[in-house]
Amino acid sequence: MPKRRREDGDETAVRERILEAAFAAFMKSGYAAASMLEIATRARVSKRELYALVGNKQEMLTACISERAKRFDVPADLPVLRDRETLAGVLASFGTKLVREASDPTVIAVFRLAIAEVIHAPEVARALDSIARERSRASLRKIMARGLATGLLTGSPAELAKQFAGLLWRDLQVNLLLGVSERPNPSEIARRAREATAAFLQLHPQSNES
Repeated sequence: MPKRRREDGDETAVRERILEAAFAAFMKSGYAAASMLEIATRARVSKRELYALVGNKQEMLTACISERAKRFDVPADLPVLRDRETLAGVLASFGTKLVREASDPTVIAVFRLAIAEVIHAPEVARALDSIARERSRASLRKIMARGLATGLLTGSPAELAKQFAGLLWRDLQVNLLLGVSERPNPSEIARRAREATAAFLQLHPQSNES
């Protein structure tokens, strides 16, 4: 293996270890209280390597959230939305994926961290909103925009995305944050997505359906 490629691979592995260590430190000590020394010790690297490979603590937080947020992207092979049946399938599929990923205990833990740190470290909540939540909103807006482009929907992509998300989540996310509900199993998540899709499409019939 060429030396440069081997070095790049080594740096990637160390960077991943640093991010895992940073996340563990944030969860254990809180974002504001977690120190660079604690993260370096957990990652088994020097503080110099921390800054060289990832950056400061806020850059570590951003990197941790960004890596997870990639899971909220719309699939590259999204089908052309030629009819309402296809639109329903895409919405139900993406809704299932969204609830599955966002209800993961790790994600719920990050939300709880953001809430707990809102006074001492508001940058946690800002990063979570601008990176992870915005990525999922952008994906929904993209689907809605395609539905608008083919005449299957009317309105604005942002408003349509917001309505669908509300129907999808209802009070589940709050209940998970409070610990008063268990994470739904895969079949329950799929059913929730189908029901949200049916309710959404009923609210937004095509002109020839109304």
